[in-house]
Amino acid sequence: MAPSRTTKRRRVTPPADEGSGSQAKKDFYSNAAEWDIEQDYERRPRKMGKKDKERTRLPIKTAEGFQNVEEAEPEAAEESDSFLGTDDDDDDELPDADEGIEDEESVEEKPKISLKIQILQAKEEIAKAATLINEDPEEHLNSFKTMSEMVEKGSHVAIKKLALAAQAAIYKDVIPGYRIRPLSEEEMTGKISKDVRKLRDFEQTLVSGYKHYVHTLLDLTKPVKRGQAEVDPSLKSIAINCTCNLLLSVPHFNFRTELLKILVNRLARKKVDDDFIKCRETLEDVFHRDDDGIVSLEAVRMLSKMMKARDYNIHEGVLDTFLHLRLLGEFGSKASRDRVDRGEDEENNFRGKKPKQKKEFRTKRDRKVEKERKAVEKDMKQADALVSHEERDKNQAETLKLVFGIYFRILKLRIPNLMGPVLEGLAKYAHLINQDFFGDLLEALKELIGHADKSEMDGDDEDADVDNTEDETTTRDAQREALLCTVTAFALLEGQEASKVAATLHLDLSFFIKHLYRCLYSLSVNPDIEFNPNKSLRLPDPNMPNYGNHRSRNKVNFQTPTVLLLRCISSTLLSRAHGIPPSVRLGSFTKRLMTTSLQVPEKSAIATLALLNQVAKHHARRISPLWHSEERKGDGVFNPYSQEVEATNVFAGTVWEGELLRHHYCPQVRDAVVDMEKMISKK
Repeated sequence: MAPSRTTKRRRVTPPADEGSGSQAKKDFYSNAAEWDIEQDYERRPRKMGKKDKERTRLPIKTAEGFQNVEEAEPEAAEESDSFLGTDDDDDDELPDADEGIEDEESVEEKPKISLKIQILQAKEEIAKAATLINEDPEEHLNSFKTMSEMVEKGSHVAIKKLALAAQAAIYKDVIPGYRIRPLSEEEMTGKISKDVRKLRDFEQTLVSGYKHYVHTLLDLTKPVKRGQAEVDPSLKSIAINCTCNLLLSVPHFNFRTELLKILVNRLARKKVDDDFIKCRETLEDVFHRDDDGIVSLEAVRMLSKMMKARDYNIHEGVLDTFLHLRLLGEFGSKASRDRVDRGEDEENNFRGKKPKQKKEFRTKRDRKVEKERKAVEKDMKQADALVSHEERDKNQAETLKLVFGIYFRILKLRIPNLMGPVLEGLAKYAHLINQDFFGDLLEALKELIGHADKSEMDGDDEDADVDNTEDETTTRDAQREALLCTVTAFALLEGQEASKVAATLHLDLSFFIKHLYRCLYSLSVNPDIEFNPNKSLRLPDPNMPNYGNHRSRNKVNFQTPTVLLLRCISSTLLSRAHGIPPSVRLGSFTKRLMTTSLQVPEKSAIATLALLNQVAKHHARRISPLWHSEERKGDGVFNPYSQEVEATNVFAGTVWEGELLRHHYCPQVRDAVVDMEKMISKK
């Protein structure tokens, strides 16, 4: 017989207590203030659905049936039989409003790790990988893959920067002192020993990991295109610093072109910041350290292509890097943008032809010993990676042609902001230019001087209220360009042999001499005649438009206007390459230099008088009429404002400035004037 279905019962009266029912009822209502209905409801067991917690205790039997007792809340089982409570059979009829809340609480949330702890864990992991690589690189090169994944999948920028910097430092230690070439098919399939195979596997794994790292640096430093996520600026700066360190440390290793490309791409932008300065200084150090000229040639080629692509719309600091090339003291031939002129002996040596020598008798044994000695020397040179002079001269000649090509194109285009660096470069490398370009180059320099004079006059006539967007020192820059043109013109002839100059060159430098004579007065009253932004104690004006633009700290040829002026005057009055100067020129320059010594600052006055002492030492008799009136040869009146040297009638005047300079506040100036007059009186 099937058991009958029991009906559910609900209590409507409180449980029977000791005493009578009426007394219990009174006590029940008297304690109503102490009821905690919400707490009773909270302690009741709830339906958990599919995520019920596992019950570890057996159900107990009560008067109402079997009940499950919760492990954590035993009191709830005793109070579940309250007058508002129901049996376990009533669970199906209860609403499930709180079921979702309990499901969320039942899911255990993963603890969030703070950024500081993540960085510490990343540091520990990087240190562990670096230690393994330094202990045995051939066995633990796969640790580079761990650090590269930290860069690609890193959760924070700080972790990526740590991984990038660590890889650069480890690669500097692991990379060998030679370039690893790709293996041919015969070498890969041939039989080799176990040690050779292990070494090859190490080299190929190193090259592949280094290639991936360099391409990562290249991707991080590329300009952001439309639609691409922007790279964090600090991460980009770290990538540029790693590139610079690798290029300075391992320039001989693979993927040097990619590293140079990163630097050239950054120098292509005209914005000057710390990254720009870092790239420029790194390139200068590369040029200075390059012994064989291969890296310099590759870098100059890339810079030349970049400038052509941008139509020479670059910052002037990029051209300043050419002043650090090792061409001035190591390369003695003449070159242009098309070819290189060498002597007969140099040409034969360059082409591998040795001059004929007188044969000496040697026995068969001596010839055999000599042959073996040469073979050993050849092997030693290859092992030591020595650079031959022929190879270095070839690389330097190609580099010089590229540099002159850049300079001549900029001169032809007349780009205003690049004329100063180009003229400084031409003034330095003028003795290396062959004679084919002398005529055209001098004509270009004359036009530049005319343009500088015109801009100087326009600058003097401009109203002070006009907004000058370029620079507040336009007059100083124009005068500096004119001085650089004059220095370049004199250096062209001084770098050639005197016989060739006299026989083949018929160049007149009177234009540059006249301009130099005309600008002496204006230069003497220039407040920036001794200004050098690298060494001057004067702070820059923060209101200037170009404030904050950094110039190279170790620039080669950045000289003050005083130094450039004295170089020009020395070439005009003392250089033997231009012949003996006439007496009128000597007297006119001496008189005007004595006048300018009254206006210039102390150091410039000392330098000017030192130059005049040299002039007096070599040409004392020819300029002595300026001090001794009885030896005067001229008639008429002296014209101090004449624009022509020959029209001044200088010997009709006297050097009265010497009497004022005798009372100069600087003792060195007073002594220089006295020494010069003593030297003239002896002649």
